Amino acid sequence: MKHVRTTALLAAAFFLSACGSESGQAVPATPTETPAAPTSASPESSPTAAAAPVGDVTKPGTELKLGERAVVPFKYGTTKSGTIAITVTAIDKGANADLAKYGDKAKGITPFYLRATVENVDGADLSYASVSLRALGADGRSTGVIITGSTDGCKSATAGKDFTTAGAKFETCTLQGAREGSAVEAATFDKGDGYDKSPVVWKN
Repeated sequence: MKHVRTTALLAAAFFLSACGSESGQAVPATPTETPAAPTSASPESSPTAAAAPVGDVTKPGTELKLGERAVVPFKYGTTKSGTIAITVTAIDKGANADLAKYGDKAKGITPFYLRATVENVDGADLSYASVSLRALGADGRSTGVIITGSTDGCKSATAGKDFTTAGAKFETCTLQGAREGSAVEAATFDKGDGYDKSPVVWKN
């Protein structure tokens, strides 16, 4: 039994890096805790401090259904902040063959595609910003598999240079994975104060 347990844990720790996507390389991940969000500087001490979010912001820990909209404060890089709306539209299951470029280390991994629409709510300059989501398994926990990059069926996108006006939108897809035989049942957004510990969750 000890040998079986070790194999399962190793399979769950794969880090499939987009950096080696053309050559089909992948490297193991070192499990780490999500770093605590840095303490924000006060408005008096920093010219780039985030402004108060606009509109009815979705509270941390809110559970939504696919297709429902969450309004969240958003910070991109060190100089851009504003309010965006995220709508997770689908959680699609891919095939292991979709991960062929990652080589043998993708064996036993099933890709899942978290598709979303992102909207600029307050008209802040968020040009070239990107949004990523995380997958949860049927037990409400991480699937234990970390994947970065894109496949033919799931292209990660960034906002265009015109993502600077209220109502501007773009569509994106976050590649996630689960061990063979497991499923992804939810997507989460966990960036920013409060959301890191109590993410917004979209369920199937």
